[in-house]
Amino acid sequence: MAYLQLDNIQKSFGDTHVIKGVNLEIDKGEFIVFVGPSGCGKSTLLRLIAGLESITSGRLLLDGKDITHTPSGKRDLAMVFQSYALYPHMSVFDNMSFALKLAGVSKDVIKSKVDYAAKTLNLTQYLARTPKELSGGQRQRVAIGRAIVRAPKVFLFDEPLSNLDAALRGNTRVEIHKLHRALGATSIYVTHDQVEAMTLADRVVVLRDGLIEQVGTPMELYDRPANQFVAQFIGMPSMNMVEAKAIPSFSAQTGGRLPADGFLGVRPEALRVHQGQGLGAPARVELIEALGADTLIHIDVGGVPLVARQNERTALQAGDPVSVELDPAVLHFFNREGRAVAA
Repeated sequence: MAYLQLDNIQKSFGDTHVIKGVNLEIDKGEFIVFVGPSGCGKSTLLRLIAGLESITSGRLLLDGKDITHTPSGKRDLAMVFQSYALYPHMSVFDNMSFALKLAGVSKDVIKSKVDYAAKTLNLTQYLARTPKELSGGQRQRVAIGRAIVRAPKVFLFDEPLSNLDAALRGNTRVEIHKLHRALGATSIYVTHDQVEAMTLADRVVVLRDGLIEQVGTPMELYDRPANQFVAQFIGMPSMNMVEAKAIPSFSAQTGGRLPADGFLGVRPEALRVHQGQGLGAPARVELIEALGADTLIHIDVGGVPLVARQNERTALQAGDPVSVELDPAVLHFFNREGRAVAA
């Protein structure tokens, strides 16, 4: 039986139907990431699980118990918000221990739990400081530590890295991943950043317009997207999408597997760009993005813009004539409605 089960969860705000029937089973110890564009309902769904919003219809079960209408404070969940939500006048120790003090936990137990969380998060030397004396990454770790000391059944993260700069995002993402492995806790993490989703999740839940588009491991979603939306949302740069008749030489290379009125999906790494006009479709270089380990080559193939990725540097420049080939082993095919079809 699933540890946390969402059974046809729906949420409306007046006449606006935000969550339109979500069914999901989460196992104990899993790290689940909700990902999707702004407005897809991912944060609303997390707030419904947390009890910060009421569920319009459906059931929410935790460890076999129906908590659909259980008040937030009694659900045994802990949430880490996008904003750190720390008390500015309190020390790190007092911020992390506040919920335990309210619950009447003894001082010895509080100290033991805070010390453990602080050690786990490398915050021991900062326990006497106030939030204003900490960096953004340290403040976010305090917010996570406040959740750890409660030892909840489920950790809920609502875009916890969005207020950090790029370097801190990367470092804190690694810390969260290590923390999950160390604690073995069940976690649900909301983000619009598909890199976070791919690197953190045991399973990714892709949401759009209040519905689940696909659930799977990061590599399942990358290798076998259920539709065009997932195909182009997962992966950076996103998958190239070409109408069946737009590039005849590409269609010819698919061996008849491409629906006549459908779309061909090509990951950037599945495009081979050759200097000069040789084998493959003739094209022109529009832009080179040299990223160090990778190079992104923006090309125009008969009026169709595409992006190729290669892991070596190139002497190509904007305006150069090139030819483009496909790797037929990793192509994706979609019908007119955007659903994936068997290769």
